[in-house]
Amino acid sequence: MNVKKVGNVILAVKDLDKSTAFYHEIIGLPIKNQRRSWVDLGTSGALLSLHPASLTAQHIGSSIENGITIGFLVGDVKSAVEELREKGVTIYRDIVEKDAGKNAVILDPDEYLISLFEPIFEDKAQQTGGYQGFTPA
Repeated sequence: MNVKKVGNVILAVKDLDKSTAFYHEIIGLPIKNQRRSWVDLGTSGALLSLHPASLTAQHIGSSIENGITIGFLVGDVKSAVEELREKGVTIYRDIVEKDAGKNAVILDPDEYLISLFEPIFEDKAQQTGGYQGFTPA
């Protein structure tokens, strides 16, 4: 087996329209492909793919219970959390500072955990230059 990279992360969602609106309109991920029962979001790297849970299996529990977390790199986690709070998004865990950077966790409409991470690199050349705000990397 020769895996080259992660192609996509697939989320089984209760309401495809509601989840698409959340990830596209609130989070800001562009829609790359959209079909009646499948939506790919993102532009580079792994895509986030949404699929109705009712078509594959019963949607049971949340990622809080099953351990699934989606991670987004952000330029400014503080402004991201403020923006999302204003939009009514549930903040599961407010900002925590760690050695590698700042992190907060929010919930999507299906209670999937979403980690928002603002990295701190010792080598400032590694830090994303001019990148501000909340839009995912």
